[in-house]
Amino acid sequence: MKRLFIPLIAISLTLSGCAELQQVASQLPQTTGILSNADIAAGLREALDNGIDKQVTKLTAVDGFYKNQMVKILLPSELQQVDKTLRDIGLSSLADEGLKLMNRAAEDAVKEATPIFVTAVKEITFTDAKNILMGNDEAATSYLRTKTTSPLYAKFNPVIKSSFSKVGADKVWKNIITKYNAVPLVKKVNPDLTDYVTNEALDGVFKMIAVEEKDIRNNVNARTSALLKKVFAAQDNK
Repeated sequence: MKRLFIPLIAISLTLSGCAELQQVASQLPQTTGILSNADIAAGLREALDNGIDKQVTKLTAVDGFYKNQMVKILLPSELQQVDKTLRDIGLSSLADEGLKLMNRAAEDAVKEATPIFVTAVKEITFTDAKNILMGNDEAATSYLRTKTTSPLYAKFNPVIKSSFSKVGADKVWKNIITKYNAVPLVKKVNPDLTDYVTNEALDGVFKMIAVEEKDIRNNVNARTSALLKKVFAAQDNK
């Protein structure tokens, strides 16, 4: 009887151990196969593509910048006094129009330049993909910003300049600056608004891409493909 009892205890303990192991395993991130650097890089690129497709396109709509407090382009410091002075002398409507048209130019430019961002993402090479994957909520976006800001600026700036003319911002701001410079005793200004709006528009684009990256990293339901599920499961519970 004792001989039969001992094996039964052993089997019971083994089964109990298996159940505990299965419970632990079920709590671990589920991945299929071993992730290669190429897999991770492809997943990061897809996440950035989603950011462009779902978030950056919002900026191209009317008021995409102007009514989005996260990315709304405000006046540069050297023009804040211009704005105040215009309002003090009863030209608030002109000041409001100037601010709105800066944002309109950015909205129009992003619409025309979105393919630039798509191409940039496709061509980007993640030399340290695993560390980026295991990084913070904006790690891939920050990497994209670091690697592409200079070349994107070179391509984006002429689009902003063209958009200024297209939406009439150049004429409005010429009128604003002329009226301001005609006010007695003020310090004359001649800001490069094309450069300023280019940088602000780029910053807005990266902020919106980061919104999608953060969602994919923290919301399993945002992982809309097998690749995203496989890659970002590896960074869960890191």
